[in-house]
Amino acid sequence: MNKVIIPLKRLIPGLIIGPASWLGPYIVMNSLFLPALIQHFDAPHKVELVALFSTCGMIVAALSNMIAGALSDKTHSRFGKRAPWLMGGAFVFMLAMIAASFSPNIPILLTAWMVGQAALNFIVAPMVAWIDFAPEDGRATASSAYGGLGMALGNNGFNVVGALFLSQFRLGFIIFGIFTFIGVSIATLIVHEPSNLAEQSVTTQPAHQKLTLKDAAAIFPRWSVGRDYYLALIAKLFQGVGNFAITGYILYIMTDFLHRGNQTQSAIQLINLIMLIFGVFMGFVAGPLSDKFKILKLPVGFSTLFLAFGALMLFFFRDNLGIITYAFAAGIGMGLWNSLDNLLNLEVIPDQNRVAFFLGIYNLGNTITQAIAPVIAAGVIALFGYAGIFIISFIFSLIGGILILQIKSVKR
Repeated sequence: MNKVIIPLKRLIPGLIIGPASWLGPYIVMNSLFLPALIQHFDAPHKVELVALFSTCGMIVAALSNMIAGALSDKTHSRFGKRAPWLMGGAFVFMLAMIAASFSPNIPILLTAWMVGQAALNFIVAPMVAWIDFAPEDGRATASSAYGGLGMALGNNGFNVVGALFLSQFRLGFIIFGIFTFIGVSIATLIVHEPSNLAEQSVTTQPAHQKLTLKDAAAIFPRWSVGRDYYLALIAKLFQGVGNFAITGYILYIMTDFLHRGNQTQSAIQLINLIMLIFGVFMGFVAGPLSDKFKILKLPVGFSTLFLAFGALMLFFFRDNLGIITYAFAAGIGMGLWNSLDNLLNLEVIPDQNRVAFFLGIYNLGNTITQAIAPVIAAGVIALFGYAGIFIISFIFSLIGGILILQIKSVKR
């Protein structure tokens, strides 16, 4: 069976529009609209409730991501492996966010949010596997388009607009939910994955043979086989917590720690604008330079130094200097990481027949760390106040970089 190759002229626009369309609205709703609505329902317990939503979301995201990746890898349709799940996930996510906007209380909001979390991962797992459709000499460029450009727009570009809806957060859920469906649809049409109806399924055992415990354990290879993949995955979790410990509480950091008052909206917009500019810049240069000089592991590993530095700047300088310096450093670090980390993971996948499954698990770092980080941050806030968040971010970011540098199969 010949591997599906999609030209970069179709793949790159899809890899920019696609992740921006699901990640951007999710980031806005998770970091701004959801905390605002939770605060509206129960202000005295807002920190604990954010942690509750994050914990539940983490469980739902982990399960749905594995299921989505596995189903996508085994799908045969005239629209290819990925497109049916992308469109279905985007549609359900839109409906869930509309339901969240009309929630009258915390239990109904939690239910709608969990449905949205499940649907979101039916977008994430199949879409990141688009990178594997890239020609061999353009894989870093494709990865950079997805992570450096698409995710930079998602992580920061939408928050600039999202901050405008802080006083109309219920309307924001509806608008950004609809945007996800439209954006994912456009990206899917541009990529235009070919039919795989003629593709033969790879079977490793007769249909009548019972699944043994050994077979079940093989879903995740043992450490000696998947060592580098597991190192990349664990590093992603540490780096993600380091980043989202700050961004997940950015609204409360601005109001309760930095006391920005009526400047909160403008400060959030400034941070996200600076991070967007540097993220997009890295998206344009990191991938092509990686393809040209055949360097991958080192820039991914060292990108975490910028995140760690940015966290310290907010800790020591609790004013405009700290805010701007953090935005510059985090923008460079996240831009470099997002541009190349998916390709690094693709290089260390232990089973090339399950690309969407393993890339999907890896990309839980973009959703599951946003669930883990608020839980950790809530505990840190309770013990040490908001200042402790920045120390946690510093430590976790550095650990993530060190783990990346321990990967052996990718030399540099």
